[in-house]
Amino acid sequence: MKSVVVLFHSGYGHTAKQAQAVFEGAGSVAGVTAKLISVTDVEAHWDDLNAADAIIFGAPTYMGSVSAEFKKFMEASSKVWISRGWQNKLAAGFTNSASLNGDKFNSMMQLITFAGQHGMLWVPLDLLPANSSKSERNDLNRMGGFLGAYAQSDSDLGADVVPPKGDLDTAKHLGKHVAELALKFN
Repeated sequence: MKSVVVLFHSGYGHTAKQAQAVFEGAGSVAGVTAKLISVTDVEAHWDDLNAADAIIFGAPTYMGSVSAEFKKFMEASSKVWISRGWQNKLAAGFTNSASLNGDKFNSMMQLITFAGQHGMLWVPLDLLPANSSKSERNDLNRMGGFLGAYAQSDSDLGADVVPPKGDLDTAKHLGKHVAELALKFN
């Protein structure tokens, strides 16, 4: 049995909803157990992270960067880093912001760099963008990301409404994709 952990921070509930979709996607793959962990609870879950075959990182993009709570987790992982505890594990990521762009790319690069510092193997999103004139808000990969799953949540709507279905389906696809790859790696 392979293990995939979805580790996330969410300030207003939107990224938590995206994390839940990633978790559901990973958990839908036979032979894989998935765990959903908030960085606010990480102290009780270091063993889960260390035992995982893949870790999918998720953070909201605030002011063009991952949230401070997620950054706090990144810095707390230095004991794992020095021992190379996550070397050769699969890694992937997702982020959410209120703006269509919101500098999500910068947050994704932070996640990729973090995974690289740990010696992890980054898994990109394996979807073409929904970028035709017929594309709609509920299409897979409507945000056009290649490095991970991006979502956009209108700032005047609650997490019960956004992110939209297409962004959540993209997140679910990312979780499933990582879980399927975890089965292929020994």
